[in-house]
Amino acid sequence: MHDPDTDLKQALRDYAQRWPEETALAAQFAALLDDAQDPFARERLQGHFTGSAWLVSADGARVLLTHHRKLQRWLQLGGHADGERDPGAVALREAQEESGLSGLTLLSTRIFDLDRHWIPERKDAPGHWHYDLRYVVRAGADETFMVSAESLDLAWCEVADVAAGPDLSMRRMACKWQQAVAAAV
Repeated sequence: MHDPDTDLKQALRDYAQRWPEETALAAQFAALLDDAQDPFARERLQGHFTGSAWLVSADGARVLLTHHRKLQRWLQLGGHADGERDPGAVALREAQEESGLSGLTLLSTRIFDLDRHWIPERKDAPGHWHYDLRYVVRAGADETFMVSAESLDLAWCEVADVAAGPDLSMRRMACKWQQAVAAAV
C-alpha cells in the first residue's frame, strides 16, 4: 500500500543528499512529519506544511511570481496543504488556482527547494511557521495568466534577474534552477 508520509520522508532524505548543506533543514521537516498533530493542517499553529511552485515558462528562462497580497512581497506561487499529504499536488493545485493557467505540469516529484519561514501575526491568524516544500512546475504554450484575489499582481520574470535579486529564498531557487538547466545541457 502506498504511504505518502513514507514517500515524503524518502524525498527529504534524497533532498539532503543532493543539498548536504541543507541536511539540518531537511531533518526539521522530517521531524514535523512525525508530529502527532497533523502537520498538513493550517490549524496546527506551531507550524505546518505548505506547497509552492517554482513555475517556469515553457522555455525555462522565466518564472511566474506573485506580488502577494498579505505579505506584500514578490514570491513564488503556493499555499496551504489543507490536509493534502502530497506536497507536489499542493504545489500544482496552488499554481493553477493562483495563475489561472491551464496545461501546467509538475516537472518532477523530487523536492526542488525547502524553506522554513515565519509568517507574521495578522488579525485573522497568530504568527506561525511555514515549512514550505517547493516543486518545479512548467507552463504550457499559453502563458496568459489571471491575477487571483490572493495577489496584487503576477509577472513573468527572467530567472537571471531573480538570481541577482535581494530576496535570499528567491535567489536560492533561481540559482538552483540555473544549475539544473546547465546540468541538462
